[in-house]
Amino acid sequence: MSVALATEGLSKAFRLHLQGDVRIPVLDAVDFSVAPGECVALTGPSGAGKSTLMRCLYGNYGAGSGRILIRHRGELVDLAAADPLLVREIRRETLGYVSQFLRVIPRVGAREIVAEPLRTRGVPAEAALTRATELLTRLNLPPRLHDLPPSTFSGGEQQRINLARGFAADYPVLLLDEPTASLDPVNRQVVVALMAEAKARGAALIGIFHDTEIREQVADRLFEVLPIQDAA
Repeated sequence: MSVALATEGLSKAFRLHLQGDVRIPVLDAVDFSVAPGECVALTGPSGAGKSTLMRCLYGNYGAGSGRILIRHRGELVDLAAADPLLVREIRRETLGYVSQFLRVIPRVGAREIVAEPLRTRGVPAEAALTRATELLTRLNLPPRLHDLPPSTFSGGEQQRINLARGFAADYPVLLLDEPTASLDPVNRQVVVALMAEAKARGAALIGIFHDTEIREQVADRLFEVLPIQDAA
């Protein structure tokens, strides 16, 4: 089976410099992989390190040790050892991330936020905005909100913008951190359909889904993140 993303011996610890330089291990020698067209759901108790693993996979957290291999431009690249320019290139072309929180940009409307990943790939402005409109409409965001800055939108509205942005660019690998947490039942099913379409085109999905019903609908298999017993 080909691999879209994998970790080999991935470990991560945090050091609390203001607390006597205490070291808190979170991930220990994690071996994990996901194939194109597959959705893997991360499971495990609260505090086990699921969100830390997701942030390591995206490169927001540096790895303490081990490798994070992602198939980029046909080759496996070690994201943990990549320089910042390569990380930006991978995020632009290969690796998307839908977090629980929208990064609100002052005075920038919702459609422009969704279209931005396409614009950075060179998609013409009109085509990028058309795609953004299609996704926002599909996620039932009222048209009157499409060109307004989302700083005053509800949590559910902001999450729909986040999701539209994540699915706009057809990333080969997509990380989803609680993508349906703030959504009503109708929009949760829209997200399920978007994930199914992404898998059908060959995208590899890695997600955290506390909603068991949604997890059962979208996940092909589970990967349990085990807590480290001596972690504080």
